[in-house]
Order: sequence, then structure tokens, then C-alpha cells
Amino acid sequence: MIPTVVGLDHLVVAVRDLDAAADAWRALGFTLSPRGLHSAHVGSANHTMMFGQDYLELLAVLVPQPHNQALRDFLAKREGLERAAFTTTDAAAGADALRARGVDSVGPLHFGRPVPMPDGSEAEARFSVFRFPSSLYPAGLGIFACQHHTREAVWVPSLQTHQNGATRILRALATTEDPAGAAATLAGAIDSTVRQDGDFCLVATGPGRADIGFAPRAVIARLAHCAEDALPAEGGAGMVLATPTPRPPGLANGVAVIFQTA
Repeated sequence: MIPTVVGLDHLVVAVRDLDAAADAWRALGFTLSPRGLHSAHVGSANHTMMFGQDYLELLAVLVPQPHNQALRDFLAKREGLERAAFTTTDAAAGADALRARGVDSVGPLHFGRPVPMPDGSEAEARFSVFRFPSSLYPAGLGIFACQHHTREAVWVPSLQTHQNGATRILRALATTEDPAGAAATLAGAIDSTVRQDGDFCLVATGPGRADIGFAPRAVIARLAHCAEDALPAEGGAGMVLATPTPRPPGLANGVAVIFQTA
């Protein structure tokens, strides 16, 4: 793996209406963090759904900024799973490692957001990120790495219990007619390996962290019990989450949410 990169950190679901999206995900049984407002130069707001080591993020644009141009371009076409973030222990070192390989990395970018804490106080969550170039996006799924400087302000214990029982991300899913090619692109970008699991080509992101799987749209639609045209022809399309008991799949903001007992 790339030095300092640990594994999948979180999945970003891009939405146009953050309040409506929050209602839709709560209806699937998730506990959402209070709305977070990112630094002014980032121009976005979010809600998170926290697990033990990873999480989901609903992300919307508030004010157009150069930093959120890619997010705005994505939302002009559709909502849904826009990118996957990897945990990095040092964003600056990770960006330098990519540039040393001749890869046009962007970053590190530093930003934060205030966080209301359960005791009524307010903390600041601070992050540093670096991005991979779009030429390395597998099946159009964006990839970047995130360094958490204040994990205690993000992994708040009271936010980690969900009515639906979800405890972690097992797999991120992307649709493509060339699963092997997309998996090879991602594996090359993060120095990982590809393995076949039925109709899926899977890329490991790190020990104990979620895989990223690629398959044709029909395969993911079948798992999610949804119509094929509810998912993109190519791009981030779904996620598999661990739960202690069986639960039917759901669909929100163009994302298939599949629960698997683990």
C-alpha cells in the first residue's frame, strides 16, 4: 500500500438537498450527526453516519468554491456515491509519495468544521486530505485520502449506534462493464491486489478495512433488489454494511444499501 495509507476511511454520498437526504437515510435506520459546516474555502456541509473505524458521509454544496468544483460537476448529473476516502496517517507525506512516482496528486488541503458535542460544548474536527488525479478514478469513482487530526470530535460514541444494527462498511460497490480493468486501475493506484469473488472483482484497501468491488450494473441491482436504471451505468452505486441480524436492502439518493450479517 502507499505509505501512510491504512485502508478505507469513509464513503461520500453526494446530495443536492442535504435535509431531504438526511431524512431518507434516517428512514433506513441510521443515526446521523448534526449538520456540519466545513471551512469557508471548502464551501460544503455534511451529515455523517459513524461506525467503529469507518463511516458514511452525506455531502452537499453550500457555496461554489474551486475546491468543490468536482462535487458540483457530479451533482449536475446525478446524486449518489461520488468518492471513497482512505485513512492516511500523514496527508502531506502521502501526496509527496504520489508525486515522487510522477502522479499528479493534489494536496494536502487543510480544513475543519465545528462539532456540537453531547455535553453541550463545541469541538472542532480538523482534517488534511490529498487527492488522486481523475485519471486514476476506477469506473469514475473518486478516490482521496483523509488524515483525521481530531478523531474524538468525529467518532462520537453516541453516534455509533444505529437502529438498523449497522456496525461497519464491508464493501463499497461500483458499476462498470469492465470490472477487471477498473479493479486493476484502483489496485495500481493504491498498491493493492485484485481477487475474484463471483461476479465481483475486489480490491483490498487495508487489513480489517472494507474492500471496493466492481461488477456490471445488473449484478449490483440484483443484490439490492432494485431496478437496474435506479443505479448508474458506471460509477459508485452501493455499499455492503455489516449487521448482526438480517435486514432487507434499501435505496437512497441513488445508492444501494445492502445489509449482510457478520
